[in-house]
This record gives sequence, structure tokens and C-alpha cells, in this order.
Amino acid sequence: MNKAIFATENHETAAFAAVHFFQPAHQLPPVWLLSPFILLLLMIATGPLLYHRFWERHYATLSIGLGGVVALWYGFFMEHGAGVLLHTLEEYLSFIALIVAIFVTSGGILISIQRRGNPLVNAALLFSGALLSNLIGTTGASMLLIRPYMRINAGRIKPFHIVFFIFIVSNIGGALTPVGDPPLFLGFLKGVPFFWVASKLWLPWLMAIAVLLLLFIVFDARAGKGDVSGLEIKGGVRVAGVKSIIFLVIVIGAVFLDPALIPGFPSLQNLFHLPFGIRELMMFSLAFAAYKTADKEALEGNGFSFSPIREVVFLFVGIFATMIPALELIGAYAAFHGGELSVTKFYWMSGALSGVLDNAPTYLNFLAGALGKFGMDISSVSDVKEFTRGVSSPVPGDVTSDIYLMAISLAAVFFGAMTYIGNAPNFMVRHIATQAEVDVPGFAEYLYKYSMPILLPVFFLIWYFFFKF
Repeated sequence: MNKAIFATENHETAAFAAVHFFQPAHQLPPVWLLSPFILLLLMIATGPLLYHRFWERHYATLSIGLGGVVALWYGFFMEHGAGVLLHTLEEYLSFIALIVAIFVTSGGILISIQRRGNPLVNAALLFSGALLSNLIGTTGASMLLIRPYMRINAGRIKPFHIVFFIFIVSNIGGALTPVGDPPLFLGFLKGVPFFWVASKLWLPWLMAIAVLLLLFIVFDARAGKGDVSGLEIKGGVRVAGVKSIIFLVIVIGAVFLDPALIPGFPSLQNLFHLPFGIRELMMFSLAFAAYKTADKEALEGNGFSFSPIREVVFLFVGIFATMIPALELIGAYAAFHGGELSVTKFYWMSGALSGVLDNAPTYLNFLAGALGKFGMDISSVSDVKEFTRGVSSPVPGDVTSDIYLMAISLAAVFFGAMTYIGNAPNFMVRHIATQAEVDVPGFAEYLYKYSMPILLPVFFLIWYFFFKF
């Protein structure tokens, strides 16, 4: 999941959460404390379908209430609960700052594609979005392209159009650079070389994108031409909102304003014990300035409103809070059983959990477990760099360490496409499409009709060709 965004300023390493999970068993939360998270997921899945009006009115209260149950338990009954809650708040504020800044700045950029949607045009746009997501993140690429994508397909758009957009642009596309997805950025902060990601992941990335695009073309060809008579055909692309483009570039650059990357960079957490830093203040300020100075025609052309981001803000309060016990239990398991896990188990476990939990700490926990298996420490930059070079495993016949890192990295990014909550852009794309009165599959339908029958075979092929042998 694309949620814990670069919250690393208040501690010595980017893996505070992972280190915390090495606590003795009696420090772990009770298993029953997983129930608020499970209940919240069930309500997100069933609310819009079974009790739409109640859910629309009260989802914020329900999300905050369930998160509050976990927060109260940690605040009063866990020895280190206050520190965990503070760290979670920092992650949440970092997440919201980046998501809001990208959402608002991209909303002021109007991309007009003067072509009718057809299988090849749509496939080209999706592939371009996959590449772009590595430069401005999956959230930025999704917010820039979802509206023009829907416009060129007006009159013929089907649920699968939105689903494949989420698969390719909002998730899998961002696997080639640390900018693309938060787990990869945290790996970069820990010592993984910036260009290691592209050099090791480009082939499975290309394989996944190619298979999905071929499947999409088949789906789109069967959809027919539809009614698109009102769209002009000039063949050009027009972009409006130059000021917002500048703001968006600054937002992406601000991601790197981190003490872990810039020695001596001031940390408001350390200096004033605040749950946010200069980067977060800068991003909120950029969002405000971008909105106030945005091209009004661009905002109107995009049908811009704060409704999608409002849903993300409130729902992810609950998700961040309620998933704390799940992440701690998973972290403890990875820490104590990492030596017993094969690369296949690392791939499938980290992937499955990234589909419903925060993929950033999930990545860190399994990376810590994999490093431990090789006798290395996630807190040591030199150990992490050596790990990326391919150290021989202490287990005879096992793969080298870089293959473990490949498996964890791919799974953390790719499996975010499995559910609507797997990545923050998924939620926003779904909401924007719903606002545009596009037929969008519900939570359960997305899972059983699209992600499981389409993505799981693709992920299986990647495992078979890159990790089985």
C-alpha cells in the first residue's frame, strides 16, 4: 500500500517500525485487537453496496471510532504504545501531506487528448502513465491522467477501463524508481542504490506491463466503439495549467527533503517534538498556493472537487490506526522466522499483506527478516548495500540476497493493485470515476472479478520465471 510516505525524520533510521517489532512476545498486542481493522475492511467493502446512505453519512465517524479503539488500547495498555502512536501519526501526516499536495496540484493541470479512445490509444496512454509514475509517483500519474483517460472514452467506458488503469498506472507502473512507490523510497533511505531498482526490476516490470496491456487490448477490442460522436479528432494533446505543473515538480522534489538524505537538514520532530517536519509544512503550503493560483478553466475542465481527498483523509485515519497491531504481529513473525522463510514465501507473504496493509512497513519488516537470515542488520547502510550486491545464502542451494530483495520489492509494489485499499491512488481513482458516473466495480467485485483472476496469474508467472529457479 502506498500510505506510509517517507516518515523518517524523528528517529535514527527509516526502519523505526521494523526495529520496534523485535520486541519480546509479551510486548506484542493481543490478537483480538485485529478485529477493528477487519471490521473496517468489511465496512469499506460492503458499505457503498449494502447501506450506501448510512455509509456516506457516517464513514468518517466509523473510521475514526474504530481507530480510536486501537489508539486507546495502545495509549493505556501497551508499554511503548505512546511511541508507536506518535510514529503512526507522523506517517499519517506525511502520507496526507504528499497525497493532498499531488491531488491539488495535478487538479490544476488539464490534459486534453484530441483522440477517440480505442484499444491502441488507450494502451499507449496506460503505458505512458506507467512510465510517468516512476517520475512523479503513482499518485501523481493517476491524478494527471485519469480524467483525460475517461474523457477520450466517454460513451464507451466500462468498469474494466478503470480497473486496468488502477492496475497499471496506480500501482505496477511505479516499480522502477524509488520515487515511484514508498517502499522503494524507504529502501533507498536504508542504503539500496537509487538505480538498483530499475536495473533489477525492469524485466519483471516489463513482463507484467506487457501481459496486462495485451489483456487490456483484448478487453477493449470487445467493448466496441460505443457512442463517442461528440469528441473532436485532431490527434493532438493540449496541456493547460503551467503554474500547477511547476508546483507539482516542486512537490516531487520536496520528497527528498529528508535528514536521512541531507545531513544536517533540520528536523522539527527532534527540535520541537512535532509530529511533522519542514517537508510536510512545505507540501501543505504548496497545495494551498497551487489551489489559489490554479487555472480556473483547468479546475473546471477536470471537474475538480475535494470530495475524493476528503474520503482518503478520513478513511485512512482509521486504516493507519487499526492496522498497527497487524503490522506489529507481522513484524514479529518476520523478525523471528525470517531464517526459515524461502524466497518464495517472502514473495507471496509480503505481497499478500501489502494488498491489505501498509506496504512500506511491510516491506521494511520482511527486508529486516531477510537481512537477518543473511546475518545482516537493516540499520547498517553498509549491510544493506552489500545485500543488494548478491551475498551467498547460508542455506545450501538457496538464492543470493539480491533475489530476496527483488522478491520483496516487486511484491510490495505489485500487490497494491489487489484491492482498493492496497494503494491510496486506487481509492481516489475509484472516487473520481464514481463522481463522473462511470460504472465502477465494488470492493468485492473488484477482487473476485478482476484482481484475482487477472493479477494472480500474472504474479504467478513472475514468481515462476524469476524466483522459482
